Amino acid sequence: MTTEKKLFITGKLAEPSLRKVLKDVSKQAGFESEIITLPINVVALATLDWIGSHIQLPEGTKEIVIPGLCRGSEQALGELLGVSVVRGPKDLRDIGEFYKLGNNQRENYGKHSLEIIAEINHAPDLNYGQILDKADELVGQGADVIDLGCNPGFTWEDLGRTVQGLKRNGIKVSIDTFNKVEVFAGVRAGADLLLSVHDGNIKSLVDLDVEFVVVPQKPGDLVSIQKTVDVLLAKNKQFRIDPILDPMPFGFTESLVRYFEVRKLFPEFPMMMGVGNITELMDSDSSGINTILVGICQECGIQSVLTTSVINWCRTTVRELDIGRRLMQYAFDNKTIPKRLEPKLHLLRDSSLRRYGLHALREIASQIKDRNFRIFAEDSRIYAINNRCFLSSDDPYELYEYLIRYEDIDPSHAFYLGYEFCKAQTAIQLGKNYTQDQELDWGFLTIKELTHRNPGIKNIKNSGSDEN
Repeated sequence: MTTEKKLFITGKLAEPSLRKVLKDVSKQAGFESEIITLPINVVALATLDWIGSHIQLPEGTKEIVIPGLCRGSEQALGELLGVSVVRGPKDLRDIGEFYKLGNNQRENYGKHSLEIIAEINHAPDLNYGQILDKADELVGQGADVIDLGCNPGFTWEDLGRTVQGLKRNGIKVSIDTFNKVEVFAGVRAGADLLLSVHDGNIKSLVDLDVEFVVVPQKPGDLVSIQKTVDVLLAKNKQFRIDPILDPMPFGFTESLVRYFEVRKLFPEFPMMMGVGNITELMDSDSSGINTILVGICQECGIQSVLTTSVINWCRTTVRELDIGRRLMQYAFDNKTIPKRLEPKLHLLRDSSLRRYGLHALREIASQIKDRNFRIFAEDSRIYAINNRCFLSSDDPYELYEYLIRYEDIDPSHAFYLGYEFCKAQTAIQLGKNYTQDQELDWGFLTIKELTHRNPGIKNIKNSGSDEN
């Protein structure tokens, strides 16, 4: 059996490091590797058109791997060279992870069975257009149902029209109210789900054509849940049960246990968990909390979650739940630990830290022929290296002061260095990987850094003039 051969494209500075990485990776991943070093210091700065005009492929080459930061069309390059072109990771130190993911059996990753109900809080305080826009935004983040949160002690006259508008846009709608006028108006308009019913109000609502969410009449009252379920079963109605998750320190653990008790009492009925009492009422970023709660839902057979995204640290909670449900579904289906499967949920810290080491940095420095600074961040220090200097400090201001004083830096380059030093310092403080000219990885919150590659004033708005 012939071993597959992959041809890796690199520049002069990265060639020694790439050779070391591929020595281990190619053996573990089961392919042969060959390197072509092009006549450029940093190949990531080249376009694929330039690469195509400077490369001569060894006979029999079927696949080449280009650095992830190269600009251009890999399809066009592949057609030019007559081979398959694969865009590799942006950093050569990620090649091991790149091929590990490629070999991991993840064909079904992304499936999920958990429904996300996203609430628009105090919906009557918004106008019709604002609600439709907010609903579209939440659906775009991963919501399956939009819940209209009504205001207690107030009757929302525009509820019916709002439900109809959302339904025309193809959005499933739930209404969150105990006001009977709003309940009847929302159901007539086509609401799919009613939050909530209990032993005290179910008899007057049971004939409505809607799916019900059953809650206890009093906190922890499982007997009232049973009574409500009996009424709904007698009428052959659709429903799901939410025993209500209490916030810390007001009975969270006890309420969590109730979900398991209800699941045992009613093993065949759908359940729902409202997670906002935890994520919104705790001084903590919500992503990790949401992921754990999704895992609990998966273990307990809970089919839907109700979430809010009001307080600032919860504003991306729908996206977090959407990513988390895919991670947990895969972990449970494949009976595997939910680890090293979903980098999008690593927001503050990267999954692992890469480092060159001082010896490798000096080796890189020895090959630099120009005055352009290469910046690195590792071991709590920022390094600024060119053909004249090998500077390092744990204080970016100190580095900047030295460069301004001794290196004749022009203003535009000073700004660029300051920006890169800021990213490098942030990476050191948080435990993230830093790569020059590349955005820091904030998981699903990452914003691509493109402006420095395509300079020009395009998006500035000058509020002090009539021009936009």
